[in-house]
Amino acid sequence: MAGHGLYTEFFGFNERPFTLLPDPDFLFWSRAHRRAFSVLEYGVLTCAPITVVTGEVGAGKTTLIQKLLRLLDRDVTVGLISNAQGNRGELLQWVLNALGIAADLSGSYVALFQQLQDFVIGEYAEGRRVVLIIDEAQNLSVEGLEELRMLTNINSNKDELLQLILVGQPELRHLILQPKLRQFAQRVTATYHIPAMDLATVQGYIQHRLQHAGGTGTEFSPDAVDVIYEKTGGVPRLVNKLCDFCLVYAATEERKTIGREIVNEVIRDGIFVSTPDVMGDAAE
Repeated sequence: MAGHGLYTEFFGFNERPFTLLPDPDFLFWSRAHRRAFSVLEYGVLTCAPITVVTGEVGAGKTTLIQKLLRLLDRDVTVGLISNAQGNRGELLQWVLNALGIAADLSGSYVALFQQLQDFVIGEYAEGRRVVLIIDEAQNLSVEGLEELRMLTNINSNKDELLQLILVGQPELRHLILQPKLRQFAQRVTATYHIPAMDLATVQGYIQHRLQHAGGTGTEFSPDAVDVIYEKTGGVPRLVNKLCDFCLVYAATEERKTIGREIVNEVIRDGIFVSTPDVMGDAAE
């Protein structure tokens, strides 16, 4: 079977259009992604205590975070936690590490909290705010979320000195709505859920990625896109996987246009798997 290098050459691409790695340069600004990003920006600009963005696996959440990191002003100090887990105290260690605060991790919880508070107040004195971004936040426990809420109590008069941005899968929304997290929910200023793409958005998404990689954008026929939408449910990561395999098949047969039959062939061969556990394997 032709390799990825061969299909990029065959189609005249300068890179693979449907790689699974998060790449802000490839971000397709669907209406939902624009709204999600505006919510993230709103959270930062208004000093919201807690901002929450959720979406299905592969919806492009991590890519949005990377885009936000590129655009944040220099007066914002950012800590990024990619997959925090653990009990009380461990999460605080993740926070200190994300912010680059050298701390004696064997010290007491109170001592570690004091170090964080001193750092945040010091940044504020220098004219900077601290934003802590937690990706894959659905993996946090109720106790972990409550611990994070306590961190937002570090403030000066009416100014929020430490802001939280939580990004995660839909379970995060259900978690926050639990009665035990009522106080946490009260501090959430802005929240948005990225839905799966509809057919028209999938068409635009595929065309955008093809053109960004140096293609014409018409390599997939409308019929092929219909099948891709039907088989992926509009989840970007699944669209990427299926389109990538289709390009490999098409290059092998030296066909410049991918029609419905090539998509169906990939699916029949069982090379494309769309079960939830497989969806979670790759980086977003």
